[in-house]
Amino acid sequence: MDAIQDVLGTIIGQLQTPTLAFLIAGMMLAALGSKIEVPKPVYSFIVMVLLLKVGLGAGLALREASLAELAVPALGATLIGVAIVLLGGKTLARWRGVEGPDAIATAGLFGAVSASTLAAGMAVLDDVGMTYEGFVGALYPFMDIAALMTAIVLARLAEVRAVGQAATQTTLLMADGTQALSARPVTTATVTQTKAGFDGAAIRGMFSDTLRSPPISALLLGLVLGLVADTAPVYETFFTPLFKGFLCILMLCMGMEAWSRLAELRGVAHAYLLYGLTAPIIHGMLGFGVGLVAHELTGFSAGGVVLLAVMAASSSDVSGPPTIRAAIPKANPSAYIGSSTGLGTPVAILSIPLYIALAERFVGG
Repeated sequence: MDAIQDVLGTIIGQLQTPTLAFLIAGMMLAALGSKIEVPKPVYSFIVMVLLLKVGLGAGLALREASLAELAVPALGATLIGVAIVLLGGKTLARWRGVEGPDAIATAGLFGAVSASTLAAGMAVLDDVGMTYEGFVGALYPFMDIAALMTAIVLARLAEVRAVGQAATQTTLLMADGTQALSARPVTTATVTQTKAGFDGAAIRGMFSDTLRSPPISALLLGLVLGLVADTAPVYETFFTPLFKGFLCILMLCMGMEAWSRLAELRGVAHAYLLYGLTAPIIHGMLGFGVGLVAHELTGFSAGGVVLLAVMAASSSDVSGPPTIRAAIPKANPSAYIGSSTGLGTPVAILSIPLYIALAERFVGG
């Protein structure tokens, strides 16, 4: 009983940190109908600065880190991204009113990483004085790319199976001497053409597009510059002082965006409402478990365990949606964006104190 009270007390206390308070304030402003808004160019600039800061910090930390220290958490992050998509896609597809492409697209976004949620986690840890490995930001692409690529591959495989089944049905109908149901029957050539689109070149193209997305490009740029250039002075004098202030503005925007996205869920199955509320916690606990394994194997810090859980709990809000929209055009954006941005993001950010409390209990500060 005392353990539960300690955890609840920690959670309530940390909800008052600036990062989480601004998120809640943004949701309240939107609920009250406020017209306040941040211009899109300013929002994009803030996101770029935050990601450059995370990337630079990771690059500077990697100079001192060993391959063994990075390898286990990186492998864990990759496996988490793949597992979330596989489990989420299967789970959603079983619910009434959920189409296959929508299930895969939604699971893909929830498996990918929200850079703003990761930044929020870092800020909260800084506020409570919990240390973490500087290279944790470098784990972002491992989980993010693994999840998006898994979702895209699953969607392509499902499309190939659907075309193959249609071709088989048409062949059977024609063999029985019965007229095909479709005016344009699916032929073997159609199946071959679809399978041809699912080759190594297509996978490499999707992988390349994901890497070139603005958030991952900014993160990787900061990572490389932190590794090879003398960026410590500008990191300390420019990026670090701006980080928390910019992040608070971003949280305000995200709170308002999350509230406005809730309306999109009215037109889709209630399954997305339940998934958006529960999946971030389940995924976060999965990430926390993998972090504990890394802690036992490599001494991964308590803060690192928390941030791995935060990344797993988050759902992509910048790079993921355009990637999914282009790769899975049959999916309904109201379903996967509404559930991820409208529910998944605020739940993931507000759950950060939970992972901190668990880390203090099971890992140590």
